[in-house]
Amino acid sequence: MLKTILSVSGKPGLYKLISSGKNMVIVESLVDSKKIPIHARDKVVSLGDISIYTNEAEAPLKDILVTIKQKENNAKASINTSAKPEELKKYFEEVLPNFDRDRVYPTDIKKIIGWYNILTNASIDFEKEDEVSEEEEVISAE
Repeated sequence: MLKTILSVSGKPGLYKLISSGKNMVIVESLVDSKKIPIHARDKVVSLGDISIYTNEAEAPLKDILVTIKQKENNAKASINTSAKPEELKKYFEEVLPNFDRDRVYPTDIKKIIGWYNILTNASIDFEKEDEVSEEEEVISAE
C-alpha cells in the first residue's frame, strides 16, 4: 500500500497516486482530498521506497510505521512533531532502539511521526502488502 503513497518535495502532507500520464501524475491529498497534477520536474518519493538507517542495516519505513501503530494502539502518535529534539529521539528510540543516531536527524523523526499521523487520520492500511502486477514481476525478474 505504501508504494502508492507519495511525498512531494515542496508540498506539505502525503498524496495517493490516482493515475499517471506521459509527463505527470495525478495525486490526491490525504489531508484534504484535493486532486492535483505533479509534473516530471517535481521530486516525488514513494513511502514504500524509504528506509531508515540503523546500526546494522536499514529498516523499511513500513516496519517503523507498524511499530508506532502497535505502540500507540492504532491511535495518533502521543508525541507532537514540535517536541524538542531530545524528546523526539527518546520517542524514536522506543520505536526503533538501534536507529543510527548520527544519520537519523530530528527532522527525519518529525517527518515520520507526521506521516504516521496523516496515514492514521486518512485510515490508510499501511500494513497491507503492496500488490505487484504481473508486468512489474516480469520486469523485475529480467
